[in-house]
Amino acid sequence: MKPALQKIFGVFSVLVLLGGMIFLRVKVSYESFDFQSSNFTFFWLSGRMLLEGESPYDEVRYLAGHQTYGIKWQPNKIFPYPLPLAILCIPLGLLPLPAAYIAWQVITLCVVAWTIYALLSRWKRPSHARLLVPLFAAMFFFGPVYLTLHTGSVGAIALAAAAGAVLLLDKEKPLAAGTLLALTMLKPPQGLTILTLAGIWLAARKNWKAIYGVAFGGIVLLAAGALLDPSWLSKFRGASEAVMERTQGAHSNVWAFAYLACGETSPCWLLLGGILSLTLLGAGGVFLWKNQARLTAWEAFNLILPLGFLSTIYLWAYDQITYIIPIVWVVGTLVERRKSYLPAFLFLALLELVSFYALIKQAETSKDLWSLGTTLLTLGAFLWLYFESTPATRRGIPPSA
Repeated sequence: MKPALQKIFGVFSVLVLLGGMIFLRVKVSYESFDFQSSNFTFFWLSGRMLLEGESPYDEVRYLAGHQTYGIKWQPNKIFPYPLPLAILCIPLGLLPLPAAYIAWQVITLCVVAWTIYALLSRWKRPSHARLLVPLFAAMFFFGPVYLTLHTGSVGAIALAAAAGAVLLLDKEKPLAAGTLLALTMLKPPQGLTILTLAGIWLAARKNWKAIYGVAFGGIVLLAAGALLDPSWLSKFRGASEAVMERTQGAHSNVWAFAYLACGETSPCWLLLGGILSLTLLGAGGVFLWKNQARLTAWEAFNLILPLGFLSTIYLWAYDQITYIIPIVWVVGTLVERRKSYLPAFLFLALLELVSFYALIKQAETSKDLWSLGTTLLTLGAFLWLYFESTPATRRGIPPSA
């Protein structure tokens, strides 16, 4: 077979495999999970309400929308996320709820596949290209991805924003990278710590254009929300405070463990949680500052994402979908240095066991404390391989912008 035809056949085969896996995974989620009792209903309903000229921050209409569309789960009195996120959900609101759920499943899986492909492509080696299909299949059993697909969470937005920022920084497009990174603020507890650590690294590198991009993106988000509701920030803050108060001590971050260690009493847990959070952010910031010249954009975010999750006040296991970025780095680096797929697959197997055990415990206890293991394993694997590295062993990772 001629090389050109062989390449076309190879690409076609990969696309068929990926498409088949996406079809089967969406079918499983749709048939085995009650999407009318899922997080996805929050996002779909907010988009549908905006289409109908209503505000998802209107308590009466928001709760009435649950009755109108047969939504069974009503934990919140109003939409508990920033209004700009509801604007992004308008296209989903154009579809009936079942079709929108399927569409979002497909979009999420496409983002996962694109992230893995785009990051693996940086090695420009056949050995790493062959990892695309097995890595994508493995992600079906990675706890945060499994939970994201079942609940219909919007973590794919943060994943696409972080992965896109890494790639754009490498292509010397810092303004666009920063603008894209601002999308992480659609979930403020996530975006706040990510942007804090990323800002320290970017400032150390004097990459002001990227910082300007973050500011520009943030202004656009604020303005978009203000055009629909000038007081949306105060309404969102009230809703988010109610959610955090209801779920405190249930997350796998230092604030939750401080809350439990202090016997759920204030001001002890606030003081201890604050100290632990600032310590983590400070240590991460110092590391990023001192190693700014050595760290590539990808390596910087391998540290930023798990540290940001661990030090923030409110995130669930499905928000760990962004860990796909450091996971691909760890897997690809193991293949490059060990000249074998076995260590990489062993790491993936251990990661999936740890993350799935955390999901089982979450289902049993309604607490997500055990997802700490996923964070520690991901962060630990990255740091181990990073400190093991030398300029020669790191040659497969192109320098970042």
